[in-house]
Amino acid sequence: MRAMLFCLVLSAALSFVFCLAEIPLLKRLGAGQNILHYVKEHEKKGGTPTMGGLGFVLAASLAALCCRGVSDKPFLVCLAVGVGYLLVGFLDDLLKTCRHDNLGLRPYQKIFFQLAVAVIASVYCCLEGLTVLRIPFTRLSFDIGWWMLPLGLFVYVATVNGVNLTDGLDGLAGGTSAMFFLSLALLVTLQYADADIACLCACLVGALGAYLVFNVNRASVFMGDTGSLSLGGFAASCALVTGNALVIPVAGAMFVLSSISVIIQVIYYKKTGKRVFLMAPIHHHFQMKGYSEGKISYVYAAVTALLGATLLFPFV
Repeated sequence: MRAMLFCLVLSAALSFVFCLAEIPLLKRLGAGQNILHYVKEHEKKGGTPTMGGLGFVLAASLAALCCRGVSDKPFLVCLAVGVGYLLVGFLDDLLKTCRHDNLGLRPYQKIFFQLAVAVIASVYCCLEGLTVLRIPFTRLSFDIGWWMLPLGLFVYVATVNGVNLTDGLDGLAGGTSAMFFLSLALLVTLQYADADIACLCACLVGALGAYLVFNVNRASVFMGDTGSLSLGGFAASCALVTGNALVIPVAGAMFVLSSISVIIQVIYYKKTGKRVFLMAPIHHHFQMKGYSEGKISYVYAAVTALLGATLLFPFV
């Protein structure tokens, strides 16, 4: 626990410095966010620097390496996967910036890159015997063998896109992700699953905490796909290698909610020409109902923290 706290504090310090430094740099490079015309509440946010995920991911990665070294293979794989998804998101953000639109990578290109990283990581889990699946709210677990491959592919794609869809309001994805990684860090520690992974999660909590100083409403910088895809990759990896894949729908329920709301909206609109929500993902529906960005982000983070806390009951 002492090591985790040190990792968290070191990561937060590094993230604060990196985020402070990257904001003017991103402004000079013209890496501003293009705002969709139909999101009227966000019109004033046009030109806000994006790709802010570079700062907190770099901080968390450096802090984790300083604290834990390079001896643990699952730990290094989680780092590599997080950075891999960061590169996919960075390419997407870079294309948006260069074209001055919100197109970026085409959907099939995004899915291809996401699956490529997911296949490599999932095969690694199977080859290394990291195929245990723990049952949430219990101490039970069982080995699923090579079934981890299809499960891993689904978990990666679903989690990465769930976090990406949740990144729509100031502080929303950052605060929700911070509570998710805090819950996972404590759970993995109580399970004695992997101390290095627990410290990596703690580093992500610290880095996100410092990043939120610059991202709460009104945001000075956005994480962009650079940050959201990377966070999804870290979340999926840390859960899979510790056997906690089934924890994601619980502690990551708000990410699931974002994805489901989009799926429902698209299917219902195609069949009826009408909308279930005023706007999807559902956090925009709440915003159009009159709730402030700060309140929505706070509730998302609070619900994530409470759901994450329920996972700890069998161990306390």
